[in-house]
Amino acid sequence: MSEQKKRSGETTRKTEETQVRLSILIDGTGKSHVETGVGFLDHMIRLLAGHAGFDINIGAEGDLEVDDHHTCEDVGIVLGEAFREALGDKSGITRFADVAAPMQESLVSVALDICGRPHLVYDVEYPTEKIGGFDTNLVEEFLHAFVTHAGITMHVQRVRGTNSHHIAEAVFKAMARALRTAVAIDPQSADTIPSTKGVL
Repeated sequence: MSEQKKRSGETTRKTEETQVRLSILIDGTGKSHVETGVGFLDHMIRLLAGHAGFDINIGAEGDLEVDDHHTCEDVGIVLGEAFREALGDKSGITRFADVAAPMQESLVSVALDICGRPHLVYDVEYPTEKIGGFDTNLVEEFLHAFVTHAGITMHVQRVRGTNSHHIAEAVFKAMARALRTAVAIDPQSADTIPSTKGVL
């Protein structure tokens, strides 16, 4: 984006359970530095950054002696807040996108609308309750926190899959590619807000 200011957001969150610092550059190159203390979450966010083309930097400390829940949820919250800040009034964005992403035997579809109305439909089952030490139900918790604070409607569906790790990767890769398309500037309406109401 040579003529348009690059879209970025930065936010922090501090509670009795976690401390999270995060910055995002929407118009980046997919670089990331992610340290949340939850290894699998770090892996998924790096995938998200790389396939979306976002630059994401996260540092988090949480009550991992309890479990990973608070950290995963709060990182999702902060990522959503920074994403929403980075998009501003959403002028010129494509807004809608849908992607089906394969990961070996797994296939996941994601359809989303950056509309300001948060909603998550998550139709994903995993054959195991854990991926290593990571609870698979935390993927949904992270996504719910993210879309709520980013203002996104998102539908996620597992089409097929037998390996929990592959299914989760397909979720994040499909979401990443959908976000990449949805935030892209539409050259036919680069200066307008993509809504018949005039606001998102």
